[in-house]
Amino acid sequence: MAREIVQGKIGNSKQLLLRLNRKRQLPEVAAAIDGLSQDLEAVSQPEKTATLDQIRGYEGAAAARYFAALSKLIINPGFPMTQRAFHPPIDPINSLLSFGYTLLYNNVFSLLLAEGLNPYLGNLHGAERPKAYLAFDLMEEFRSIIVDSFVMKLVNKKILSPTDFSYPNQAGGVYLTDPARRIFLKHFEARICEKTSYPDLKEQVSYRRVIQLQIQQYSKALLGSQIYKTFRRTN
Repeated sequence: MAREIVQGKIGNSKQLLLRLNRKRQLPEVAAAIDGLSQDLEAVSQPEKTATLDQIRGYEGAAAARYFAALSKLIINPGFPMTQRAFHPPIDPINSLLSFGYTLLYNNVFSLLLAEGLNPYLGNLHGAERPKAYLAFDLMEEFRSIIVDSFVMKLVNKKILSPTDFSYPNQAGGVYLTDPARRIFLKHFEARICEKTSYPDLKEQVSYRRVIQLQIQQYSKALLGSQIYKTFRRTN
């Protein structure tokens, strides 16, 4: 299950880079895409991912590769990104990503409860402190699809500007101002309500519904009636 979760995350991250780089054709991004393809191949091999630590290792390497490439595709000069930093977010782009991931997590968490699953029993994430690790697991495949693509749109289309953020607080954190937070929430809700195709369904459904369908599929996988397959964007 952990292997499939990481494959879904890497595959969707790669797909977003491919889409964003179609017009720009940046060599650095193309190299990162090739690297993510290699990461995908490695994670698919059980002999290379026999332990959770090995799987997490590939996940971490792929994430570093991905965010380095994503930063190259930001065309708004007011939003530089040198690294992914979230405790606390040290710049506006990290602040937007972290806020978006929090909203995504909340959606996954609430849908897990609605489907009667224990959100604290995960497959990939885990530590001594009790957290809703299953929510963290099942949001992985949606990070780039829902949050990253939407954040890139907000930034590159200048829907938000650098003046929409507070100065760093005592811990160095940068956060949206209240008026800008309302704009962000409005656009996030529009994004998660956008419709997309889903395997074996004739009609398109919202991304929120896709999350629910994936949770239902996960539940069936736990009961042994089918294998869990992550949701993959194909364009």
